[in-house]
Amino acid sequence: MPTETSKFPEQRVGILVDIQNMYYSGKVLYKKKVNFKEVLKTGVAGRKLIRAIAYGIKTIEGLEKNFFDALQKSGYEVRTKDLQIFPGGAKKGDWDVGITVDAIKLAGHLDVVVLVTGDGDFIPLVQYLQNTKGCRVEVIAFSESASGKLAEAADDFINLSENKRKFLI
Repeated sequence: MPTETSKFPEQRVGILVDIQNMYYSGKVLYKKKVNFKEVLKTGVAGRKLIRAIAYGIKTIEGLEKNFFDALQKSGYEVRTKDLQIFPGGAKKGDWDVGITVDAIKLAGHLDVVVLVTGDGDFIPLVQYLQNTKGCRVEVIAFSESASGKLAEAADDFINLSENKRKFLI
C-alpha cells in the first residue's frame, strides 16, 4: 500500500465527505464529534485543493443548520437533502449515489479523490476511479467502523482512530 511518498504538492485533490457516516461513527465509537476542519487539512496534505464537498441530511427540526454553517466556514461546500420519512415510519437519508456521481464528474479535473467515509458501498467507485479515470483514491475513516475491503481497495487509508485528539472534539 503506497504511503505519504505518493503525495506530491502539485496533485489536484477533491475531498468528498459522507457526513452521516462520519458523524455517527464518531458519536457511536467515542461519544464525540468529528473535527471536520482537521479532516480537511489531513485530506489536502499540502496539495492543491480543487473542491471539498460535504454531503448532509436535513431533518424537519433543522438542528443541523449551525453545524452545516460551521462546515462552510471550514472550507467545505455543503450539499444537503431532506431526510425521507416513509409511511411506516422508516427513515432514509444517504448520499451514496450523489457522492458517486460527483466523484466521477470531478475525476477528470483531479489527481486524487479523497473519500471521507467507511462505507463499503463505495468499493466499486474506488475501483472505477483508479482503473478508468487514473485517479489515486484515499479513504479517511475510523478503522473500527470502516469496511476493511474499502480500506484495502484505497491507495491510502487514514485511520482517524490513530489520532483521536486531533480528529475528535
